[in-house]
Amino acid sequence: MENSHSASYAAAGVDVTAGYEAVSRIKPLVESTYIPGVMGSLGGFGGMFAPDLSGMKRPVLVSGTDGVGTKLKLAFLLDKHDTVGIDCVAMCVNDIICGGATPLFFLDYIACGKNLPARIADIVTGITEGCRQAGCALVGGETAEMPGFYPEDEYDLAGFSVGLVDAEQIIDGKKLTEGDLLIGLASSGVHSNGFSLVRKVFDVNQESLSVYHEALGCTLGEALLAPTRIYVKAVKALLSAGMELHAISHITGGGFYENVPRMMRKGLTARIDLSSFPKPPVFSLIEEKGGIPSRDMYNTFNMGIGMVIALPKAEAEQALSLLTQAGEGAYLIGGVVAGEAGVALV
Repeated sequence: MENSHSASYAAAGVDVTAGYEAVSRIKPLVESTYIPGVMGSLGGFGGMFAPDLSGMKRPVLVSGTDGVGTKLKLAFLLDKHDTVGIDCVAMCVNDIICGGATPLFFLDYIACGKNLPARIADIVTGITEGCRQAGCALVGGETAEMPGFYPEDEYDLAGFSVGLVDAEQIIDGKKLTEGDLLIGLASSGVHSNGFSLVRKVFDVNQESLSVYHEALGCTLGEALLAPTRIYVKAVKALLSAGMELHAISHITGGGFYENVPRMMRKGLTARIDLSSFPKPPVFSLIEEKGGIPSRDMYNTFNMGIGMVIALPKAEAEQALSLLTQAGEGAYLIGGVVAGEAGVALV
């Protein structure tokens, strides 16, 4: 690559040498995520992974893809880029674990107006941290410099992950039954959904993000940029202990009303007691500042619960104990009842 330089391309706004510098900066970060199964090294045309299929009767690949959304606008305003990568990984791997699959590897896509190697390294710092939290490897990615399409100081970030589960271990809601209990895992805040509404409510700019709020214990920007919690290791702790998990829902865009029904079987409804878990102050601030109806809040945000797990009543106490030991805030938030609503918040 020493001889790779195009003066004409650079004059058009694309500096390929900046791309090479970015790769050299992120290589040790990427390698810090490597787990058994990773083949090759950074720089190939495709990321290779050899999964361990021993003991599996019918291996099934489970994939998930997502981006960070307009939460990135806050990163631009605060010039803080080392946490949004965690969000990107979280939005993918949290979906995968809902099916009982263990995330194996992740790939990212960064599109920017100008390739600034230090900033790319900051973004990848977050991505690699997310991968380590999820126990998966970053095996590749793409950085696309697109002058004239994105402003020089902006970028977009997306990615995808692939996981593995034995067919007979898939969690798909088929075992869900009336009388099952629901455990909610605490979120770290707004996570990575609803930021178009958040930005409107606070008329987000550098000044509003820098305001310290006593109720938050930090500035608004710090609270809103808190990275999405990754629940992979917590759910795996339950599965490793032989817990019989009947269904799992990742509470993302659409809040409770859209996501919880996705894990329910026909004729069953998740009855959730809203007084059973604390509502983080950031949501009260959004609700009050924006004059947003309560139903809209629970139809947009996670409201303090990032994941809902349905399991047999007899296993709930042990599951709560295991989740607490795994460092999660875990609450018994309701149960499964007969009904067609899918979810009922009471």
